[in-house]
Amino acid sequence: MSSTEANPAVGKASRWYPAEDTPQRKKARKSIKPHQTRASLQPGAVLILLAGRFRGRRVILLKHLKEGTLLVTGPFKINGVPIRRVNARYVISTSTKVDISGLDQSTLDKIAKPEYFAREKKSKKEKGEDAFMKQGEKPEKKQPASERASDQKAIDKPLLSAIKNEEFLASYLRSSFSLRHGQRPHEMVF
Repeated sequence: MSSTEANPAVGKASRWYPAEDTPQRKKARKSIKPHQTRASLQPGAVLILLAGRFRGRRVILLKHLKEGTLLVTGPFKINGVPIRRVNARYVISTSTKVDISGLDQSTLDKIAKPEYFAREKKSKKEKGEDAFMKQGEKPEKKQPASERASDQKAIDKPLLSAIKNEEFLASYLRSSFSLRHGQRPHEMVF
């Protein structure tokens, strides 16, 4: 086969070439599918967190958010977990359910917005003699906003009353989850 013949497997070469190389877009191999939640992740279910600051804690699922995350709470008074967003991949659902029918939907809708969890932007660092003198001092501890604290109380109040009605549920939520040697979570029933 000579160099002037085109390979039939590849196809005939094009006679026209662009003057400048234009970057070709990468072809997507995956089609975008809508997010599907697991059937076991229903609002009111008790979940076990597997990653993050509160790993091993049991929390209550409040709502599915648009971006594919879950809105959960401890309640804060029982196990110290505040209202937070969690990726659904990092939770194990249990068969335990809590009645969340007493929750205020307007508060939940306000919390479900991404802006609610946005971090405050830090101001630029100070320069000069004042900043040099403050270098050895410890920074102030960050306090939660009073609005977030009031929202936490509004969400936790009906949950706490529902938890008190169930025997041992408060101590179950308070205890943390861990595995011992030889235990396999995929073989367990929660």
